[in-house]
Amino acid sequence: MRCAVGTCSKADPGRVLHENMTIRPKILIMIALPLAVFFVSLFIGRLVIDPVTLIKVLGVKLLHLPIEKDWNQAVEIVVIRIRLPRAIMAMMVGAGLSISGAAFQGMFNNPLVSPYLLGVSSGAGFGAALGIILGAGAGLIQVSSFGFGILAVVLTYLTSRVYKTTPLLMLVLSGVIVSSLFMSLISLIKFVADPDEKLPTIVFWIMGSFGSTRLEDLFLTFWPMAIGVTGLLMVRWRINLMSMGDREAKAMGTRVELLKGIIIFCTTLISAAAVSVCGIIGWVGLVIPHICRMWVGPDHRALLPTTIMVGASYLLVIDNIARTLTSSEIPLGILTSIIGAPFFAYLLRRSKGIFN
Repeated sequence: MRCAVGTCSKADPGRVLHENMTIRPKILIMIALPLAVFFVSLFIGRLVIDPVTLIKVLGVKLLHLPIEKDWNQAVEIVVIRIRLPRAIMAMMVGAGLSISGAAFQGMFNNPLVSPYLLGVSSGAGFGAALGIILGAGAGLIQVSSFGFGILAVVLTYLTSRVYKTTPLLMLVLSGVIVSSLFMSLISLIKFVADPDEKLPTIVFWIMGSFGSTRLEDLFLTFWPMAIGVTGLLMVRWRINLMSMGDREAKAMGTRVELLKGIIIFCTTLISAAAVSVCGIIGWVGLVIPHICRMWVGPDHRALLPTTIMVGASYLLVIDNIARTLTSSEIPLGILTSIIGAPFFAYLLRRSKGIFN
């Protein structure tokens, strides 16, 4: 609370109480929303499982509760081996892309920035396409995708270096160059790929899907995402300074180049890991930060944790639609674009181009 000098010595209790009453419901919603969406996603699908049976299966398999087994073995396989890892992966990717987009938008002070700005998606896409055309297994394809995604961002960062600094405009232009290069290489691989087997696999992979998610993929993806998300949460209050511009951040004692490196490193780990397991899923890291900013404001101390919860819930809902709407699974990239583009147009018109 702001007071004139000498008029008050402590915060207004009424205002503090009002702020607490406003914040607490938001926190409860942030916690309850992903849990509710996660639970619902486990019993909907082509094989509908009633909630009671679902709770029993989870209790026996995860908590080892002494419950009598009165369900079909197929139900257990569907829940534990298919839907559970898929739901967890969708939430991880949604949360990771959303917090990465929010961090990048704060660092670049630009509402049109997405996690793929520096070329990680095109690099990871090329790595996956290369692995597919060479006949590699699923594990090697993921490793190749992850490695080339990081390589693309490293090339972008090195290209943008000017006299031991990395101007934001140079980063953006370098990202455009590297993305264009790797997209051209993807097109070349698609041109020479076998049109009956390899080409459809490459095209479907690039459009994004969680259809092939396994339990093993969760352990491989969790660690880079956990490191990246933890790093961004640790520096989230400094991103507020970055959003005011490099000069102002330096004036406040921030080591701007180091902070840029940390943010780029963390977002690259998250985005490369996400693309390597599910392909290129657009609009999540662009739209979700704007939704959360309208809800909790521009302060990144609250914004970044909110994007984790909302992004996880959003992508899981999209994945549920993708696997239940039609008889064949719809690629996620199609749905996120169909939903994200009109919604972003609405935000643009509503805000008149001014995002706070």
